[in-house]
Amino acid sequence: QVQLVESGGALVQAGGSLRPSCAASGFTFGSYAMGWYRQPPGKQRELVAAISGAGATYYADSVKGRFTISRDNAKNTLYLQMNSLKPEDTAVYYCAKGVGRTRALGYDYWGQGTQVTVSS
Repeated sequence: QVQLVESGGALVQAGGSLRPSCAASGFTFGSYAMGWYRQPPGKQRELVAAISGAGATYYADSVKGRFTISRDNAKNTLYLQMNSLKPEDTAVYYCAKGVGRTRALGYDYWGQGTQVTVSS
């Protein structure tokens, strides 16, 4: 069955960096788009970044230029390099599996999440 396991969340000071990762199993990782969502306290979950099976990337305006999504298909692992972190980046970050090769079809599985807290 599909499994997505995030790790790498932490408490960090504003301006710092983190690199959460997501270990995937149970499907042909390289054939699917993948995404990172986040859910701040008391707010709805939102798509932060996505990467297609071919490597094309998408970023929400709020993180463009600060976050970089990448994937290692040989290791079945998704990454999110987060730089210049701000307190408003505080959220639970979730890895998501795409329905197909591009992000246009949406996502059908999510991991359990990893907490990122940015202190001012």
